Amino acid sequence: MAILDAINSPEDIRKLSLNELRQLAREIRDLIITTTAHTGGHLAPNLGVVELTLALHYVFNTPEDRIVWDVGHQCYTHKIITGRKERFGSLRQYGGIAGFPKRAESVYDVFDTGHSGNSISVSLGMVTADYLLGSDKRHTVAVIGDGSIVTGMALEALNHAGMLKRDIIVVLNDNEMSIARSTGAIAAYLNRMITGKVYNRIREDAWLLLGHLPKDLSDRARLAARKLEEGLKSLVVPSLLFEELGFRYIGPIDGHSIPELIETFRRVKGLKGPVLVHAVTKKGQGYPIAMAQPEQFHGIGPFDVTTGESKAAAVPTFTDSFGKKIVELAEQNPKVVTITAGMCLGTGLKLLRDRFPDRFFDVGICEQHAVSFAAGLALNGLKPVVAIYSTFLMRAIDQLLQDVCLQNLPVVFAVDRAGLVGEDGPTHHGVYDLSYLTMLPNITIFAPRDELDMERMLEYAVQCFEGPIALRYPRGGSGFAVPSTQRSAIVPGKGELLRPGKDGAVLAVGSMVKYALEAADVLVRQGLDLAVADARSVKPLDEELVAALAQIKGKLVTIEENTLLGGFGNVVSLALEKMGLDCQLRRIGVEDRFIEHGPRSKLLKVCGLDVDSIAVKLKQFFG
Repeated sequence: MAILDAINSPEDIRKLSLNELRQLAREIRDLIITTTAHTGGHLAPNLGVVELTLALHYVFNTPEDRIVWDVGHQCYTHKIITGRKERFGSLRQYGGIAGFPKRAESVYDVFDTGHSGNSISVSLGMVTADYLLGSDKRHTVAVIGDGSIVTGMALEALNHAGMLKRDIIVVLNDNEMSIARSTGAIAAYLNRMITGKVYNRIREDAWLLLGHLPKDLSDRARLAARKLEEGLKSLVVPSLLFEELGFRYIGPIDGHSIPELIETFRRVKGLKGPVLVHAVTKKGQGYPIAMAQPEQFHGIGPFDVTTGESKAAAVPTFTDSFGKKIVELAEQNPKVVTITAGMCLGTGLKLLRDRFPDRFFDVGICEQHAVSFAAGLALNGLKPVVAIYSTFLMRAIDQLLQDVCLQNLPVVFAVDRAGLVGEDGPTHHGVYDLSYLTMLPNITIFAPRDELDMERMLEYAVQCFEGPIALRYPRGGSGFAVPSTQRSAIVPGKGELLRPGKDGAVLAVGSMVKYALEAADVLVRQGLDLAVADARSVKPLDEELVAALAQIKGKLVTIEENTLLGGFGNVVSLALEKMGLDCQLRRIGVEDRFIEHGPRSKLLKVCGLDVDSIAVKLKQFFG
């Protein structure tokens, strides 16, 4: 009988021996691999924290003691041993368990997490509340990765925690990776001593000197020196940083050694004040394919366990087109530089990183810095292209407004994953960017309906435009394309009529253009002839096109894969009001609620944005 079969809560693992815990770790890894091979998910980071998770639940009295997971890319083992083992096969599926911590699922999930850098702040708030309420007998542990700990918010929280001196435990999961390999001075500082010239010169000289001793003595002396070296590294290198911030530093420890982890956490439980435990882990541990390709296996769709190859059919995507086109533009213009925030592969910038490494900047999970860094580059005559997911760009709204738009700087924003992204759920759906971008003065916003338009818009943005400009496009591909000979020029404030009609008009934007055309085709067979236009330019809006559509029957429908609050429909409504047109407007988009996780096709139906739902709404409106 497998040990995992008898595990239904952390209470069960606290009864196990060390050997049984090791066996349990192997069984959990097998379950994670086989499940994500079917559902997709964040594989490599979760394989790296199996022992760490078991040790935390073994030592701490969860759920009374609390574990706050930063980002949530590391919570699969946690979910499996906290009563969700039987449902783990529904991971990231519609109606199944989420891929991130979710309070609605379990009392063991103490905070809903999807973005990085907030775990220390949240944990510090919890322990401070406990102190003020006189209930500070329980422990709170924040688990954060080496990529997340360099975020501004995490550093702010470390500084505050050191000042307050509350009893908070921070576990730094150091695998030298965030999503891609960790970048920046702090990440480098954690390992600087072992690569520094002075350190290595002394190390090599001492090693040679010990080699001149008699062989038996030399071997023993060198062994002792190696142990001393490891001890000195743990005392000198990272400890200075954290202890200057007011933390007691412990480590580095082997994040895959269950005995060492348990012993360390038991000692830490009795310490007062802020404590940081530095655990070194390996992303993808236990699955050689993921260990060899940790960046590719950070987040992956269904795959073949034996080969690691994706099961999904290779189809062109907006991201692929962006990645190829930006390389072409960089070859033509040496002033083109690119910036991403820890998402090189996800944003399609790997080709450019390989071709022009000195014109590619991965700033780590620091979106605010990415935007202001781009502003500085633009001020000195470069053409920065900032590629960030829609959901993550929200973290830099202040920098978008103050540092780019206010100064009208020529920064190009490639806003990937706009709209419903699927299985990552509400923390990752990009259904707010039209709302937060349209409110910013000076910015121009394009929304391509397909990959060809995206490439043409990117070319225009880089070669022709001298102000802030954003291109928002969805995950995956469009699934259709109109021949280039039928395209009108890419111009701000100019849309495109794709289908004439006499019974009413539909103005769609971005990914919804295809659905609007297909819905119109359904309705023409029912005797309803609707005009369909592609807005293309959200800001400025093609008011001439809007006026022409509004006059067809005095009724107009807008369709967008964005929240209706402050979205594209709102822009059209304001335009109609400005022009004084008497037109009845119906807006179709995402309602004012968070959308769960699941396949994008399913979520579109849930939101009433699939072809059939759109056709029904159009029929009711134009009837």
